[in-house]
Amino acid sequence: MCSPTEDRKSADSTGGMASNKALSGIIVFCGVVTVAAVASAVALSFKNANTSGGGAGPNAYGAVAQQATIVINTADIKYATGKPPAGDNVCEGKKPDLPNVDCIIDAMVNVGPQAGANVTNGYKGGLEVDHVPITTPYWQNSMCPVNVHWHLGAEHYSKGQFDENGVGPIRADLLQNLDRRLEAEPEEGRQLQVTAQTRMGYQCQYYDAEDEKFTAPYVWKHCVGMEIGETYEVHWPHSAAGQCGTPNQYQTPFYDGVFCTDGVLKDTAAQIGVQAQVFTIVNDEAYYYGDLMQGMIVDGEFGADIAMYTGSTTGTSRDNEICSQYSPITWQVDRKCHLISASSFDKMCADMKAQRDDMTDDLHPHGSREVVAPELTANNMVAGSLSGGRASVP
Repeated sequence: MCSPTEDRKSADSTGGMASNKALSGIIVFCGVVTVAAVASAVALSFKNANTSGGGAGPNAYGAVAQQATIVINTADIKYATGKPPAGDNVCEGKKPDLPNVDCIIDAMVNVGPQAGANVTNGYKGGLEVDHVPITTPYWQNSMCPVNVHWHLGAEHYSKGQFDENGVGPIRADLLQNLDRRLEAEPEEGRQLQVTAQTRMGYQCQYYDAEDEKFTAPYVWKHCVGMEIGETYEVHWPHSAAGQCGTPNQYQTPFYDGVFCTDGVLKDTAAQIGVQAQVFTIVNDEAYYYGDLMQGMIVDGEFGADIAMYTGSTTGTSRDNEICSQYSPITWQVDRKCHLISASSFDKMCADMKAQRDDMTDDLHPHGSREVVAPELTANNMVAGSLSGGRASVP
């Protein structure tokens, strides 16, 4: 509390701020004051104290005082999405032109190993390759994340985790025909509106229609087309050729970030990698992780059981007949399904909006490629752990 006596005493004081007619005396704060209000007051005081004649003029450092930009936080914006100053995006247009091709020609495999694979403990692909996946954290290999995006359902298959027995809130008739989607409006509180191009992958087995955390509506502020209770596989492409530590680090499409710096990539399996982690979204803040933008969660059971192999880029433009030429690259896939709060995803989407590059096209779930056939899956899959936990051993 502030007494009237203290208030009058402050108004009569003289000192460094006494000449500031706009702010006479020291501002006395009674009650709760936000940091933004303090910063605004100080900025305004400094501007007025160093500007002659009430207009713009040289300040004590010889610079011209600028009109202050004051933002009043009304508490209706949960996450900041302001972008950094505009600048030259040196990664724009760096995606190489490598169109999809036939996977097999004249009974011979025509491409490098593909993804996403069956990552079940003990699974072995049938395509013999002479390269090995990265088995250490990507940051230890001079690589950084250059993008984040996610797919509806899991593109990988992990028996007992995300497989044909998985469940979610999307109605059964959608699952019976993945090329046909409901034309009806979503139920109240549901945002999901899947298009014919959004193929669903495998689902986790956590969903319980009787448990409110899987059904309670969540008001999405930044992500698009998301659904409480559903399964999503998140991908973090990493590259040694990314603009690591700069405003141009994160790019959409991710290829621009992966291939940004010329002359760096000599061995794609050792210099390009993707982290993949599968989540079921819940409306429960007990499962909040606020920095998904930076990569796979490595904490306890998160990142403890990893399948590591070499594959390709994914997405629904590829299947077991049409394949990606962006191969080989390392994949590190968390074999377990995890629960995570909707707010964790929404915070990630807010962070994406705050990047210099326009990441709008990655704010919604992408379709999932069908699981790669054994003859297109590399035979070099190994088990490992990024969290120090015990990985599954065949």
